[in-house]
Amino acid sequence: MNKSALTRSKANWLPFTVELEPRLTPPPGWFSWVLTIGMVIFALLIGALVIAFAGGNPWAAYSHIARSSFGSIGVLSDTLVKAIPLMIVGLACTIAFRMRIWNIGAEGQFFLGAFGASAVVLTPILPADSPQWLFILTMLIFGMAAGAIWGFIPGYLKAKFKVNEVISTLMLNYIAVSWNNYWIYAVWTEGGFQMSKMFPRNAWLPRLTDFADRVPAFGGLTVHFGLILALIAAVVVWLILYRSQWGYEIRVVGDNPPTANYAGIPIARNTVLVMMLSGALAGLAGMSEISGVVHRLQGAISPGYGYTGIIVAWLAKLNPFAVIPVAIFFGALILAGREIQPSGIPKMIQGIILVCLIASDFLMRYEIRIRRKGEA
Repeated sequence: MNKSALTRSKANWLPFTVELEPRLTPPPGWFSWVLTIGMVIFALLIGALVIAFAGGNPWAAYSHIARSSFGSIGVLSDTLVKAIPLMIVGLACTIAFRMRIWNIGAEGQFFLGAFGASAVVLTPILPADSPQWLFILTMLIFGMAAGAIWGFIPGYLKAKFKVNEVISTLMLNYIAVSWNNYWIYAVWTEGGFQMSKMFPRNAWLPRLTDFADRVPAFGGLTVHFGLILALIAAVVVWLILYRSQWGYEIRVVGDNPPTANYAGIPIARNTVLVMMLSGALAGLAGMSEISGVVHRLQGAISPGYGYTGIIVAWLAKLNPFAVIPVAIFFGALILAGREIQPSGIPKMIQGIILVCLIASDFLMRYEIRIRRKGEA
């Protein structure tokens, strides 16, 4: 039995047949984006069916999600606050995935980044009356360094011993959370609760509302300086990937490892460096979250930013600039989770989108042909 027969529709009563054939040439560049948008719409329709099956009104639910996330300048500001860590973590995943290194450990690197930045305040490394710019710069360096160290471990294990990075990064996530919990409960706890003391104001990232005395329209807007850091990070990642020799090597290794090896590109060294950069970016996201939003180290600093960042990077097709709007979309879903009952609906939609995106990769490798019966 040949392969074509296996992929042919078995519905003999139909006047046509549906066949799947391997693509002999890569699809055009626009096809990937059209397919992605189509899969997101398809996922939303599936989510609507599930909501309707559960007795809810899907269109009212989607309308409420939109109003809760974009309905006013205030909620748009809150949406951007939720999107900031997703932007940075999405970039962290983008640069690793571009080299076909599956860094599933952004969640742990996020927590280590938060820990490293907190150590600047809680150890303390700087005196409490240090200027704000010095606090922020030092917390940024320590947060990124902690994330890079956490990324170095699976990178080195993969480069040196061929350890599967999916398993190692996933396991390191649990260790990172436990590490943070130890410090929160045992060393930096405030009154026995699962949180440290509040950081001094000069260790906070500036927010728009802090400038309300000069611009009254900024009053109540919580979006903070982390948004600027995320936009700068997007430009830096794009420059690295598409305007540098190192980025060229990353893309060659990701597209064709044997060719990269034949060309003398140091794959092992790049594996370690890319994992460190990916970890540093995820660590930056952790620093941004505790310095810009939480203002203390505590257990519940992430609703799964590290994992959602994977979906963001994949949905953005590993394009650093596309990560920004995709992260805002998912930030809206996270924010809407506070408003929608049951609150699991936004997470369910995220999961359906991820499944549809993974499934859509099939259509990048195969094409569907519909033929009338009797046609050759």
